[in-house]
Amino acid sequence: MAGKGRRSAVRLTARGAVALALVATLAGYVLTAVLAVPYLVGATFVAASTLGVLLVNRRELLSLVVTPPLVFFCATLFVELGRAFGSVSIVQSLTLGLYTSLTRGAPWLFAGSAIVLGIAWRRGLRDNVRELREELKAGAEVPRPRQPFVPEPEGYFEPKVYGTPRGDD
Repeated sequence: MAGKGRRSAVRLTARGAVALALVATLAGYVLTAVLAVPYLVGATFVAASTLGVLLVNRRELLSLVVTPPLVFFCATLFVELGRAFGSVSIVQSLTLGLYTSLTRGAPWLFAGSAIVLGIAWRRGLRDNVRELREELKAGAEVPRPRQPFVPEPEGYFEPKVYGTPRGDD
């Protein structure tokens, strides 16, 4: 008996949402290679990021909002490393491949990040930011007890001699 207005019971952690976006973006790269449809990578990234922000726990929105650029970069780096190993100059191929893939995916990356931020803001990101500020402020207001300077006792650093001195034999 599900009541009206009841939300889905499926909730992800921030790590789960990031993993979802990463796996979906990698799958988008595979589908792009198989089907030769260049916009498929960006579309899967945006769809997975949107699904992730919709399913994540509200208290973890703050950590999820900052991850879409990192997820897209990591997926692109992984794919371009795989492509670069088959070339003569790995570094040159990797650099050129990263440059072209990231510039081709920049509009999708921007759109995915903006959508994630917008949805997270409506789901309660503002409250998470407020709570973080209050925690940081409370941690900064703890006064440190001032202790007066207490010198070490006399002879503290002097070496101790054990036993009796040796005689001249």
